[in-house]
Amino acid sequence: MPTLLIMAAGIGSRYQGLKQLDTFGPNGEPLFAYAMYDAWKAGFDKVVFVIRREIREEFEEKIILLVKGKMAVQFAYQELTDIPPGLSVPLGRKKPWGTGHAIWAARHIIHEPFAVINADDFYGRGAYKVMADFLAKKRPNDTHYAMVGYELARTLSEYGTVSRGICEIGEKNMLRSIVERTKIMREGDHIMYEEADGTMGILPPKNLVSMNFWGFTPKVFEELSHIFSSFLSQNHLTQHAELHIPTAINTMLNQDHVGVDLEVLTADTQWFGVTYQADKELAKRHLLRLIEKGEYPFLLW
Repeated sequence: MPTLLIMAAGIGSRYQGLKQLDTFGPNGEPLFAYAMYDAWKAGFDKVVFVIRREIREEFEEKIILLVKGKMAVQFAYQELTDIPPGLSVPLGRKKPWGTGHAIWAARHIIHEPFAVINADDFYGRGAYKVMADFLAKKRPNDTHYAMVGYELARTLSEYGTVSRGICEIGEKNMLRSIVERTKIMREGDHIMYEEADGTMGILPPKNLVSMNFWGFTPKVFEELSHIFSSFLSQNHLTQHAELHIPTAINTMLNQDHVGVDLEVLTADTQWFGVTYQADKELAKRHLLRLIEKGEYPFLLW
């Protein structure tokens, strides 16, 4: 059975707090509680949290109350010093190395096909079902991966810019490329993005984007090791550079000798998440409506 990896080591600078442990459900549940419930319903039997070591106790308190033995739970730590041999951390750097590094941090404890999500996003039960069906057919050494895509216009925040992986999709729903845009916003009737040099561009509202819902096999850790080593060699003196998953995926797709391809899955489910504090009330109202409709029990477990 597949494993669910939940990336929960973020600092939440735009949210101004530890949003992965913030309360959203009627009984104080964090958003990841609903992710775990949906994954369990879809057939996942283990969850691995990638966290910072100093917040483990807070996570354990939440999770013990949540799962009540229905899913096995393990922790991996995203630590600044967890880097390939022969490389060093730049003096003064405090921020972890990004979402690509977060996945790599779980390489010692995941040995089966697995899905990856953000702790502070709600993806919908259908997304876990299509991913579970995909992973059920994978062997540990397969290099045919997947992601669940969402329409860009349905993933924006009313309260500021967001980061999204903009996808170009070819035949048979196979990903051709993905570009991480870190400043996307709505401007009137258009969805705009801003480049690092201030240049603005327009994005189609129905463009599928990555919300960091990925499906991999353990084979991905090998390639991430090579990509991460190359990234650090180029950025070992940089204070804020991060290896984003879309960047790593693009690198894999462009290296023919690796043999990686990636299928874009879709599900008829609504995504919502929290980038800013102001997003919280909307997310809580979404959850309450789903509970009132009977899609989730008032007490999850």
